[in-house]
Amino acid sequence: MEPDKLQKMQFFQENLNAILMQKQAFQMELSETLSAFKEVKNSNEEVYKIIGQLMIKFPKEKIEEELKLKEQVINTRLKKLEIQEEKLSEETKKIRDEIFKEQDKKAK
Repeated sequence: MEPDKLQKMQFFQENLNAILMQKQAFQMELSETLSAFKEVKNSNEEVYKIIGQLMIKFPKEKIEEELKLKEQVINTRLKKLEIQEEKLSEETKKIRDEIFKEQDKKAK
């Protein structure tokens, strides 16, 4: 078994884990964004936005627009991460299969 292939597989797995962590963080952020949008949409009261250390009254429509844009950006990032995850998974599986084939040949 080539140490090169093991290192490659380990590298892919580490990258895959990093992508999964990023994906999870974006999914949490998306959930928070959708929850905030729902609250703003259902609110009949004034809406405020925190900017730095200040809380400023903002038009409800503007906040909704910003949250929708944020949702779109997060979804785009999630799609890109899913594509990367898929490619890395395929590469990891390919190398794993090669390693198993080499081990089978040596065992025979």
